[in-house]
Amino acid sequence: MSGLLQRIVVGIAVLTFALSAAGQGFPSKPIRIVVPFPPSGFNDVLGRTLAQEFQKTWGQPVVVDNRPGGNTIIGSDIVAKAAPDGHTLLVVALPFSVLPSLFAGKLPFDVVKDFAPVSLCAGSPNMLVANPSVPANSVKELIALAKAQPGKLTYASAGNGTSNHVSAEYFKMVAGIDMLHIPYKGSAPAVTDLIGGQVNILFDNLPNVIQHVKAGKLKPLAVTTVKRSSQAPDVPTMQEAGVADYEVSVWFGLLATAGTPPDVIAKLNAETVRVLKLPEVKARFAALGVDVVASSPDQFTQHLKSEIAKWGKVVREAKIKVD
Repeated sequence: MSGLLQRIVVGIAVLTFALSAAGQGFPSKPIRIVVPFPPSGFNDVLGRTLAQEFQKTWGQPVVVDNRPGGNTIIGSDIVAKAAPDGHTLLVVALPFSVLPSLFAGKLPFDVVKDFAPVSLCAGSPNMLVANPSVPANSVKELIALAKAQPGKLTYASAGNGTSNHVSAEYFKMVAGIDMLHIPYKGSAPAVTDLIGGQVNILFDNLPNVIQHVKAGKLKPLAVTTVKRSSQAPDVPTMQEAGVADYEVSVWFGLLATAGTPPDVIAKLNAETVRVLKLPEVKARFAALGVDVVASSPDQFTQHLKSEIAKWGKVVREAKIKVD
């Protein structure tokens, strides 16, 4: 064996050993889970559930760091620029895949190249709900109403680029209707004003509205997934309601920083999947209308790329802009 070849072989062996050792020694210090949303809603629930179980398993402190603001860019950027050792993680959801098209050329990071997927954790439908005063009791009736009054119906959102915003714009595209967007700073004030009658309709994460539906304060018209929700089995899907090919699954996942050793990613994935498959965790999530997914890193990578392409098309065609 030549000297050069021998050095290459030795170098590869050393690198392989180092990466393996990184996984075996992980975690070596406290873990930080950044949640780029306020301390409420399912993103926070997911982060705190993982934190609690990680700490039990590994004996290291795990801190949930809520960093809302800037369309999740503030919190996401912290993880993008963190040391690539797996000790800084990011809870992400569907809006993360909208960022590249919504902020084309303006993001301080690349949503694919600067992060390492750990697992697609869970999924939930959005639910299309209306104020009870809206004279439409089905999606077909809502579409007819919107066509009869172009631009007069109002829909709320938790802000530009959120899942409820792009869900509504997607609906406008496929239904051929026009409605007025009223953005809020978060889901809670949007739901409050919908109940109060200040806006007409809203697409929102099922956990955020289901209690108001059950209390009769909001009128459910459809869920956005291809299957009905176990939490609202009598509510049709958008496709059942007559909107062909409409499907939005609000997903939630976990990312690390790009460059994190594969053994560390594998260890994080194995523990995340174990936690998500705990019966008590599945039951807790199901009560909120959320289904456990628990994917591999590769599956999450492919899902993220697919969602970026899908929502990029919606943002371009709907001409969605950041206010």
